Amino acid sequence: MTGCCVCCSALRPRYKVLVDNIFPEDPQDGLVRINMEKLTFYALSSPEKLDRIGQYLEKRLNREVKGHRIEFVFIAMDALDQLLVSCHAQSLNLFVESFLKMVQKLLECDEPELQISATASFVKFANIEEDTPSYHRRYDFFVSKFSSMSHSGLAKEETRQKIRRAGLHGLQGLVRKTVSDDLQVNIWDPVHMDKIVPSLLFNMDDPSFLATDAESPRDEEHPSYIAEIVFRDLICRASYSSIKSVVGPVLIHLDNHSLWVPNQFAVKCFKIIMYSVQAQYGYIVITSLLEHLDHHVKSDPNIKGGIVGVLFQAVLISAGGSIGTSVLEVFNILLRHLRISVDNKSQNTEMRNKEIEFEDEVINTIGQFANNLPDYQKIEIMMFVMGKFPQFTSDEDVGGAMDSQLQMNLLKTLLKVATKYKTVTFSNTFPPEFLHPLLRMSLLDDPQMRVTVQNILQTLIDRHNNTVKLKHVVLPADVSQLDLTTEKASRQDILFMKKSGMQFYWHIYENMQMSSNKVDNFEALFCTMSLLAIELGDAEILLELLRLALDIQKMVVTSAGLPITHKCAIHGLIAAYINILAYLSSISSLAEYVQQVIETRKKEAKCLLPDFAYNRNNRPNRLSDLENSEDYRSSDLVKENCLFDQNKIAECLSSSGHDASRLSSSFIQKPYNAEMGGVSRSISDIQSINIEIESVDGSPSTYRKQYDEEITVESLKKMLAESSGANKDSEDKRRLEILETFRTAPFEEIVARSEAKSNHFHNKLNEILDNVEDPSERLLTEEDDETGSQATIPVFQMQFPDLFVY
Repeated sequence: MTGCCVCCSALRPRYKVLVDNIFPEDPQDGLVRINMEKLTFYALSSPEKLDRIGQYLEKRLNREVKGHRIEFVFIAMDALDQLLVSCHAQSLNLFVESFLKMVQKLLECDEPELQISATASFVKFANIEEDTPSYHRRYDFFVSKFSSMSHSGLAKEETRQKIRRAGLHGLQGLVRKTVSDDLQVNIWDPVHMDKIVPSLLFNMDDPSFLATDAESPRDEEHPSYIAEIVFRDLICRASYSSIKSVVGPVLIHLDNHSLWVPNQFAVKCFKIIMYSVQAQYGYIVITSLLEHLDHHVKSDPNIKGGIVGVLFQAVLISAGGSIGTSVLEVFNILLRHLRISVDNKSQNTEMRNKEIEFEDEVINTIGQFANNLPDYQKIEIMMFVMGKFPQFTSDEDVGGAMDSQLQMNLLKTLLKVATKYKTVTFSNTFPPEFLHPLLRMSLLDDPQMRVTVQNILQTLIDRHNNTVKLKHVVLPADVSQLDLTTEKASRQDILFMKKSGMQFYWHIYENMQMSSNKVDNFEALFCTMSLLAIELGDAEILLELLRLALDIQKMVVTSAGLPITHKCAIHGLIAAYINILAYLSSISSLAEYVQQVIETRKKEAKCLLPDFAYNRNNRPNRLSDLENSEDYRSSDLVKENCLFDQNKIAECLSSSGHDASRLSSSFIQKPYNAEMGGVSRSISDIQSINIEIESVDGSPSTYRKQYDEEITVESLKKMLAESSGANKDSEDKRRLEILETFRTAPFEEIVARSEAKSNHFHNKLNEILDNVEDPSERLLTEEDDETGSQATIPVFQMQFPDLFVY
């Protein structure tokens, strides 16, 4: 009998004998190392036997698992690991099939130790770079199993932590093994990402781990830490086409577990994403967040605010230009949500307060978006936001065409974007398409909105941080105490003000007259006017600003509708403003005259100085007492010596070599393009135009007839309308005939008519050119007489073939 066993043993294949020899009689002794070396040598010498070795090891492993001999199972897995690491051959694929079956078998066991051991073996396999591709491997089971292990809920904490760690390591190995091999399973498919990503987020969102001190060393064995490392690794490996496959499950997980309020964990997740994703793909993450915000359009404002807060943090991290090509669409989405929020008029005060907080989040996020754009796009964004305002048809419609709260939010948005813009030249900062609507909005009915518009103008005008120094109307003894930063204006900026300055001047003039003005409005106007003077301190511009100040003073003196408080405020504003202009002009005589008027006011009319008019401690009853006083009724407020005299200022300017002739012109009417959108011009210049007709002789001593009636733009428009009205019927009839011809006439007839018209025009042109002697032709003729050569045919006499007629 013994001899028979020996005989049968001798007939067994060598690989089976070598495999059996690695198992000791006592499992406590572990793997027989010498026999394992023999098996490894045999596998390296005969790589074609690897698949059979794997199959036999698989058979032995199944037998040990069924017999619950756990020690022998560990020995088998140890042998598998060593063979896997040692045998880098083209036939390794066949061995891997058996290996994966054995790993799967162990993962299906209920024993935690076997699952952990199998996962460790899989991770070792995942780290091996194979030389040959595999076409038939499937990892669906491993995705599901490792994900479920990551969610382990075993009662014993130590065992639970081990299983979760093993599951996370398994997912990491799975990603590394499959992400770079297009021939294997596509790990980015939603069916896989919907399991992997939530498993990582579930472990990252561990309150006990998050509560630890951020400065203390992190526990690298904690599942939260491992999950974060795996999550970063996953994002780093994502390509353009797979970013959304990761971000989508993140958004769904945050929704399902109500993690937007509070949004600390959501912010953490997207910070990891934005820091880990390739820079050129960052805009895809932002776009995904915007799309998700659209899905929550009817959600609680706190949820929407949480999403926008995450979006804000993502934009902070994103590199410049990573917002993507459809920049306007990004702003359009945010502005749409801003409008929807304003439209949600809830009677519940708490809910309305939530909406307001959400609106502030949107405005801040828009500003942060704009900060990542180049300056030229910031202007486009401001114009885009401007387009969300109603298109005004008349000044009466300015306040009521739209919800005031939405208008205020849009103005805040403009201001936020403006703070991110750095002005270099005014012509680039204020294109007509942007300047004109912005100035028109400075005439809104709401005083607070007008202040916001002035703040926008100040932000864009101020290039030397002087705004803070000019926030209040003050009258220092020496303007140099304000410590204003000045710089000579460039020629380009001066040309801009010559072209568009009248827009600024007229709208400032109109703002001064608005009865709803408050102290903040006057202070904002003073700051804007002063910044224009500082940034564009050219002599001619300063002259125009003096002209504006005198006109405002005249308006206050002659206006009967302004309350006394407004008159005092405007007089004080003009005094402080002309004092700054005198300082900037460096004309000593003008500065002396200004100080003389100020001293007179201090003695006779203190209410015309800023110290009185802008003292917020003044009470209305005191002002009403002043209005009813005998001094006021006797026009003490408008004494000539208390006002700035135009003639004396002109003398000061003339004595210093300046042309003061334009100082006598006033801003009376609206600039042409303030209503029509045309080219800016001074109305005083328009009114000075007289229509004159030269005599028939055309002699130097011309006789001109000047109309007694003053010709204005309005009268010319009226005359044009009257003349065009008479021919309107005939023009309409002719237009209908032409339309009917093109509808019914044959194509050949239309072509013939076009050819006839073209020939007629061509003949007339030739006739004109024949009657005009070309100097170049005469020169060529003279040269021909000398050289005897033929003159070159002029271009207009050359015959060109007809290309097409229509």
